[in-house]
Amino acid sequence: MNVLRLLTRAVWPVVLAGSVVACDLPDGGTQAGRHPVQTDAVQTKALTRDPRSGLPLIAVRDLPPEGQRTLRLIRAGGPFPYRKDGSTFGNREGLLPARPSGGYREYTVPTPGEQDRGARRIVCAVLPQPDAECYYTADHYTTFRRIRP
Repeated sequence: MNVLRLLTRAVWPVVLAGSVVACDLPDGGTQAGRHPVQTDAVQTKALTRDPRSGLPLIAVRDLPPEGQRTLRLIRAGGPFPYRKDGSTFGNREGLLPARPSGGYREYTVPTPGEQDRGARRIVCAVLPQPDAECYYTADHYTTFRRIRP
């Protein structure tokens, strides 16, 4: 067997395995406007996902700066810069844990360069407290991440 064939047989399994790992991210990969998911093989699903909702977790420090500011405003009770901040989020997509009608409120996370509210939001269970159940979406409710309390 020549050297080229031997190398090909040795390298292809490694390349293919790397492709599978790169494509097999918990939330389907990185999308525009979203933060990449940590892919450390040592992490377990329990550490990267919210046990109640099954959604990926995101630390406050990993939110965009505007999201961190919005979360501070939520915890302080306002004032909020957008008229619709604090309005009821209906969870029509069914991606968040079920709550009674009116159980969630939504808040705008400004997007630099956008002339309107943009697509980013933080959605919290009613009566936000420092450890309140809050979720971040960068893509207008298509996907969510639970903000780590």
